[in-house]
Amino acid sequence: MRKFTLLICLFLIQFSFAQRKGYWQQKVDYKIDVDMKEKSYQYDGKMQLKYTNNSGQNLNKVYFHLYFNAFQPGSMMDNRLQNIPDPDKRMATNVGTKENPKYVSRISELKPDQIGYQKVTSLKQDGKVVSYKVDGTILEVTLAKPIGEGQTSTFDIVWNAQIPEQIRRSGRNSKDGVEFSMAQWYPKMAEFDPEGWHLDEYIGREFFAPFGNFDVTINIDKDYVIGASGELQNPNNVKGYVKNPIIKAKNGKVAWNFKAENIHDFVWAADKEFIVEHAKSKHGVDVYLVYQDNDSSPAWKEAMPYALGFFDYNSEHFGEYPWKTYSIIQGGDGGMEYGTATLIAGGKNLQSLIGTIFHEAAHSWYQQLFGINETYNEWFDEGFTSYVEQMAHLNVVDKLKVMPSNPNPDAYKGYIALALSGKEEPASLLADYYNTNYAYSLEAYYKGQVLAIQLGYIIGQDNLNKTFLRFYDEWKFKHPSGNDFKRVAEEVSGINLKWYFNLFINTTRKIDYAVEAVNGNTITIVNKSDFAMPIDLLVEYKDGSKELFYIPLREMRGEKPTENLVEYQGAKRTILEDWFWTKPTYEVKVSKEVKQVTIDPTKRLADVNDKNNVFTK
Repeated sequence: MRKFTLLICLFLIQFSFAQRKGYWQQKVDYKIDVDMKEKSYQYDGKMQLKYTNNSGQNLNKVYFHLYFNAFQPGSMMDNRLQNIPDPDKRMATNVGTKENPKYVSRISELKPDQIGYQKVTSLKQDGKVVSYKVDGTILEVTLAKPIGEGQTSTFDIVWNAQIPEQIRRSGRNSKDGVEFSMAQWYPKMAEFDPEGWHLDEYIGREFFAPFGNFDVTINIDKDYVIGASGELQNPNNVKGYVKNPIIKAKNGKVAWNFKAENIHDFVWAADKEFIVEHAKSKHGVDVYLVYQDNDSSPAWKEAMPYALGFFDYNSEHFGEYPWKTYSIIQGGDGGMEYGTATLIAGGKNLQSLIGTIFHEAAHSWYQQLFGINETYNEWFDEGFTSYVEQMAHLNVVDKLKVMPSNPNPDAYKGYIALALSGKEEPASLLADYYNTNYAYSLEAYYKGQVLAIQLGYIIGQDNLNKTFLRFYDEWKFKHPSGNDFKRVAEEVSGINLKWYFNLFINTTRKIDYAVEAVNGNTITIVNKSDFAMPIDLLVEYKDGSKELFYIPLREMRGEKPTENLVEYQGAKRTILEDWFWTKPTYEVKVSKEVKQVTIDPTKRLADVNDKNNVFTK
């Protein structure tokens, strides 16, 4: 009987694992009401949050982020600024010299009335008081009753907050003079997914959160104008959005109400000098520019046509923008993306402003529409966003009729400089853990972009374009990983890509090929590195003809289709036998006298030393 019972138990355990859910994601619905205390830079907040558990397991605890708590002396963010060799210049002051810098964390010098904080004063689950504790920027809540599979629990939170000095993203009185830049301003539900709870302390990098709906009411002095995520519900009763609004102030304040669906972050900014510009793109997106009407940022007045062109181009090439609105708001300390909105600083130079708008708006796809985990898929978030930004810039701003085979050689230069610097770390590293900001920036923005461009070299640009659109269809409003993009690219192209993504993301291996020799009718090329790639080899013969030899890798289990690129026009294409990564050299036999041999004339191969990629006889 004991053996039988044991067998039954083992069967049930195995069955439970077999029934473990496939893809799933949690859902949140926020209803927030805040009352601003403008003179003291504080506010009182009330929030009702409906949290739906789709995980397939009971939850006994939940967690929230209290991001403002990072802006206090002694916080982990403060400590990081004091110990990283190249702190963000917005967040630290150099009290030394340019040659011998000595950085002081700006957070370390904040006084009590300048720090940021979010203090929870009441927290209930389904009407019952629950216990909680605050640990830095994480709020841990022990539930009164577990939330079961498919169940929704309602949390009522009351808190008060102080808005910190503008140091990073959020804050008061930005460098541009914007009074309130309100990012990461509410208790934000932490992400729970198949990897567990994501409880990253706020050190300085970016975010990860569940999708949901927002209903936000902001009570503020009647003279302010607000730009925010989502759609303004009462434009006729507030300043800035319609002519001759009917403003009925109560105790000198008006209530602004914004709603947004299926986003995972909500931002707003407020200033008395804001004006609002509105236009609709051809694809039907209501674009709002909210900025200070003064001489310090003249480029804002010229930016709207470019913003409209951006959304139309991206909707056609990377998937339709799915929300009704997008607000580009002056504020913050640089550029930062949020649900259906961005905060952008500056505006003196039009090209600089356009570049920032394009980058942050491109995040509407790679981070907002696809809820990418920015805390460790930074290459997927920033790198792919940079690729989208660049493609839009070449089309909308430069209006190129013929696209270059490599849309961004500068990204390659940046990545190769990093690869040869001795400071490169694997792109799969947790974003906060890089030893230098230099390595993080070039890894995320440049290497991630190179990964996308070079993927087009491997599978063909047409297949890459199809991959972006297929990925949109399959993963919008979900939380994909880089592996999910890889799988779509494999399905579209029929090429195995495990080797490429693994080596390029998880290691710091470098690519280095060379034309070693041309002896008679034999061309010898060599892989001088520990990173194998397929090779496009363009041979120009002395009689003026050209031949493109394509050498796939055995690991690809497939071949790139013919590409109609300028560099290859007029060349006959010959597909050769697979090259093994276990073999460093490869010989190509030709039938005519050779004039010149070139490895990858499109410059999409991220070769760290391309000086030996051309052989001229």
